[in-house]
Amino acid sequence: MTTAGYLAVDSGGSGLRVAVGVPGRDPSARGETREPVRTGARGIDPAHLMAQLAPVARSLAAGAGLDALPTAVVGAAGFASLGDALRAELPGALARELGVRAVALAADAVTAYVGALGPRPGAVLAAGTGLIAVGTDLTGWRRADGWGHLLGDCGGGAWIGRAGLEAALRAHDGRDGGSAPLLARAEERFGPVRGLPGLLYPRADRAAVLASFAPEVAACAAHDPVAADVLRAAARHMTDSATAVCPSDGAPEVALTGGLFKMGDPLLGPLREELERRLPHARQVPAEGDPLHGAVRIATDLAADRLTLPGEPALLYVVRDLNG
Repeated sequence: MTTAGYLAVDSGGSGLRVAVGVPGRDPSARGETREPVRTGARGIDPAHLMAQLAPVARSLAAGAGLDALPTAVVGAAGFASLGDALRAELPGALARELGVRAVALAADAVTAYVGALGPRPGAVLAAGTGLIAVGTDLTGWRRADGWGHLLGDCGGGAWIGRAGLEAALRAHDGRDGGSAPLLARAEERFGPVRGLPGLLYPRADRAAVLASFAPEVAACAAHDPVAADVLRAAARHMTDSATAVCPSDGAPEVALTGGLFKMGDPLLGPLREELERRLPHARQVPAEGDPLHGAVRIATDLAADRLTLPGEPALLYVVRDLNG
């Protein structure tokens, strides 16, 4: 008897995380790659994604005793703005290479949402190096921010790190608003602060370097009012984004997901206060899972033909009957 399963993928800045399993059950096997999928003039490169995904998917399916993977869900960072080639080519490639019959391609913010809340109305703040908010009333999606560290991602890790380093440089210069504790931590981490422009500006991973200083800001917040103000400002920015996407009616839920929230109470305390003040009708709940868990949830519903999430090509693109 043929055992059919699902393929769930989370494509992010550090590579692919992949899970296979039988719909309705937890994943049977998981794997990962260490190379991020390339982007180019056509956006996210579907051939490069498939070159990494296909051997991992086949190996995991064989190890889990799955004869077929008729359902696949791929959540990808950058899909909303860089997903044209994926929409055009990836469903067909999955059908040819892996025998997939039904595919959902999603922005990683959508898989983060579904992992955190499932198919319920509400809003999710996803925060790591960057920051994006996604919300739905189950008739359509809304997103706010996610514009990258030069244009937005306000309140995210790179934003907090940059603000902390600015306060360090103010202290170095003797300007108002400076923080001697942050200056000390900046020099301990990066060396003399005169060298920061040369260290940061040429780097392709500038956002990640800035975000690496965010935990230092949190560590200083208990005894340094400047650091505490940075985190309060981050909480206000995050709440601006959550408010922009959260349904205004009913009893929506709000959840937080992403590595930035591991900083704990220095950030979570002011953020929860801001959310309660700005979104009193919404209930704050813990995230149930991560973006890969969200991809698994979507795969399970797609396999059972009960996917109720709103489809929008830039955020959740579904193709059925690929080999039909």
